[in-house]
Amino acid sequence: MGDSMYPKMTAEISRKRRELTPDQSEAFKQFNKAVFAEGALDVKTKQIIAVAVAHVTQCPYCIHGHVDGAKNAGATDQELMEAIWVAAEMRAGGAFAHSALTLDRLMKRENNE
Repeated sequence: MGDSMYPKMTAEISRKRRELTPDQSEAFKQFNKAVFAEGALDVKTKQIIAVAVAHVTQCPYCIHGHVDGAKNAGATDQELMEAIWVAAEMRAGGAFAHSALTLDRLMKRENNE
């Protein structure tokens, strides 16, 4: 992540996290393992979903890790970009849908409610 505000994830940072919260760290590790295991969805599909969600949550660590996971599971560059576009539409869709709150408020103000 270069010279950005996000530090490079290092073994030292990971060790410190485990040292400070060993139970939570282990629980998260096991949760991650269970979530990304083969199930009704295959690993490739889960990793593609993770890439899309990582773009919505804007987590650079997640983007890097899940792009690698998706590619290792056989995802194509085109599949990843399509998933990112779906995520972008969904994020924009949320703003569009929530405009109803503003419009409702404006209409109530017009009617002195």
